[in-house]
Amino acid sequence: MFAVDNIILVSAVLAILGVLASKLSPRFGVPVLVLFLGVGMLAGEDGIGRIFFDNADAAHAIGTFALILILFDGGLQTSKKSILQAWKPAALLATLGVVGTAVLTGLAAMYILDLPLYKGLLLGAIVGSTDAAAVFSVLRNAGIRIPSKIKSTLELESASNDPMAIFLTIGLITLVQDSTTQPVDLLALFASQMGVGAAVGLAVGGVAVWLFRRITLMAIGLYPVFVMLFGVLSFGLAANLSGSGFLATFITGVIVGNSRFSYQRNTFVFLDGLAWLGQIAMFVILGLLVTPTELFVNWKEGLLIACVLIFIARPLVVLPILLLSKMSLKASVLIAWVGLRGSVPIILAIFPLIFGMPYAELIFNVVFFIVLISALLQGSTLPYAARKLGLVLNDDVQESSTLEIVKVAKSKRELIEIEVSSLSPARNKTISELGLPDNTVVAMIARGETTIIPKGSTQLEKGDQVFIITKMLDKNAVENRFYADPE
Repeated sequence: MFAVDNIILVSAVLAILGVLASKLSPRFGVPVLVLFLGVGMLAGEDGIGRIFFDNADAAHAIGTFALILILFDGGLQTSKKSILQAWKPAALLATLGVVGTAVLTGLAAMYILDLPLYKGLLLGAIVGSTDAAAVFSVLRNAGIRIPSKIKSTLELESASNDPMAIFLTIGLITLVQDSTTQPVDLLALFASQMGVGAAVGLAVGGVAVWLFRRITLMAIGLYPVFVMLFGVLSFGLAANLSGSGFLATFITGVIVGNSRFSYQRNTFVFLDGLAWLGQIAMFVILGLLVTPTELFVNWKEGLLIACVLIFIARPLVVLPILLLSKMSLKASVLIAWVGLRGSVPIILAIFPLIFGMPYAELIFNVVFFIVLISALLQGSTLPYAARKLGLVLNDDVQESSTLEIVKVAKSKRELIEIEVSSLSPARNKTISELGLPDNTVVAMIARGETTIIPKGSTQLEKGDQVFIITKMLDKNAVENRFYADPE
């Protein structure tokens, strides 16, 4: 038997266990990433699987590719509306918020672990950013609806703050290894990471959308692959031009996700599944990489640093930024609390191992412990915190769904599905009273087990599933007739 045969078998078993573990997340209130990490740790050298894995370079490579899929999928699901709602506070949190959190946590780590200044700050930089995979997962599986501006701010912050954390980590590693590095060198690195990453993301996204609308592929199954490859291309191009590949990938995803092209819905469903596979692979591999017996050697110090990060550093930095951005106090407190750390800090903690730095194993184990505490404490208490702050929306509004009919899409029209909620302004109105845009047709209404072919006099009821054909440009106007402002 070839070695690869065994690797394929083990990988399939671990992935299946990861998928099955996700079913336990809502039942026990444990964030799914913790369960994925748990699968990896149980399969590891100290667990029941007894699999020995200590290849930091392989873990970094797998984690990087998984993050590309996760951030690209996150960009695809980030609407233009959410960006307009939350770009200002999210941008401040992704820059000043990361720096402030890294400095305060790093200074605490320096004293608690008795580290040199730069190495303490390095640990702070590694855990300075929130994690997109963790935040997206927790928000999707929380079972509650929170105000859209809060949700958008959390998602945008987590998706866009990785470049700053990566910049700080690389910059501090450079300072530790080369004392001749000047501040101007770090400023040039920052400008290159952000500027090149943003430019490449915009360019690749624009080219991708242009191609999607003009090329007809020979098989439907090629469309998801074709779209995904542009996310990978964006990362590779930016990284090779000394820019932030993660920022470029996310921006490309945003541009593609806010465009319209054939087979879009099916493509996005496939890519969402691929992003989940990436999450499973990444967290299981990171769980394999850690040795639990070594992880808990410094558990007291790790717990203390985690408490500083969660209860002191993030609130002290985040609250003033959000309050100055005219966020309410309750919203600011919730955002400050939902600062989950996940795979990105663990992957960044691999950097010192790759470079063979002193204290590298200590930093990795402490970071891993901090991530576990953050995910368990902050991730599992999101629904409770939102309810205590009065930020849970009680309306049963569902977002509209765009249904995939290629011939309709090619005529620049969409078939959308909207559910009439209890607070919908369309409830108890007739079709003719809705004032829908010209050339918009209500094609069908599903009410319970019956299907209704609507007329102008047909009255809408709570729970009706309304299927509407409209121009792409009129979609927002149609939605406004059905959705009340929840905030």
